[in-house]
Amino acid sequence: MDGRRLLEDVVGRLRAELDATGSPPVCLATLVVGGDHAAHANVAAKHRAAADAGMLSRDVRLGPTAGQVEVEATVTAIAADPVVDGVFVQLPLPPGLDPASVLDCVPPGKDVDGLGSRSLARLVRGDPGHVPCTPEAVLVLLDRAGVAVDGQRAVVVGTSPYVAVPAAILLARRAAAVTLVAADAEDLAGICRAADIVVAAADRAHLLGADHVRPGAAVVDCGVTRSPQGLVGDVDVAAVDRVAGALAPMPGGVGPATIACLLRHTLTAARRRGTPA
Repeated sequence: MDGRRLLEDVVGRLRAELDATGSPPVCLATLVVGGDHAAHANVAAKHRAAADAGMLSRDVRLGPTAGQVEVEATVTAIAADPVVDGVFVQLPLPPGLDPASVLDCVPPGKDVDGLGSRSLARLVRGDPGHVPCTPEAVLVLLDRAGVAVDGQRAVVVGTSPYVAVPAAILLARRAAAVTLVAADAEDLAGICRAADIVVAAADRAHLLGADHVRPGAAVVDCGVTRSPQGLVGDVDVAAVDRVAGALAPMPGGVGPATIACLLRHTLTAARRRGTPA
């Protein structure tokens, strides 16, 4: 499952949509607090994709010593700017900061990553709104690969309220039989082998190997762990690729697909705000 190709296709379609409506200004604003090279590279990729799609973007950065009050005030100011249609906060934040409070400074209409408490509540209730981008990207990749979801057994490994839990909700809403399991669960391999779809979202480097995957199953890796070798996912790609029927690896899978969902949400947010896009 090629997230990079998906992103290219989505960027092309968004560009065509904006060109067809006279290229109205659509703006995505991002905030990075501190952050290592990988965090800055992640945000830079979003800005490149936004530019390729014909969108505007704003890059706001704070130092690693920024406190809770400063970060929340910055997010509030960004969201209040009438030029900005969508706001994205790069996670994780430095230690000592409360990400939930920061994310809740973004009003639902501009919460294009769908991680504020009001957006998550709408997801749980099935109300209209922006859903979390990475969980949505999982479904987009499965659909694009022709992987059936309805009636299938799905296992989501992890407990994150921003990725694992929303992914389980979205899969269940598509009529999958979903099991949400912690990374340290007893007989994790056996639980995963019973699934037609495995979503890894535990942020445990190479947690899942070939013995966790039933031959022919679809596997989507959402995990990210920083290692001396760079960023690695939850899935041992070399081992799992030999048995999986479809695999979205990290990098190259859910990451670019997440950016595609973020840009789509930003255009949707602009339209809801009255931008003639």
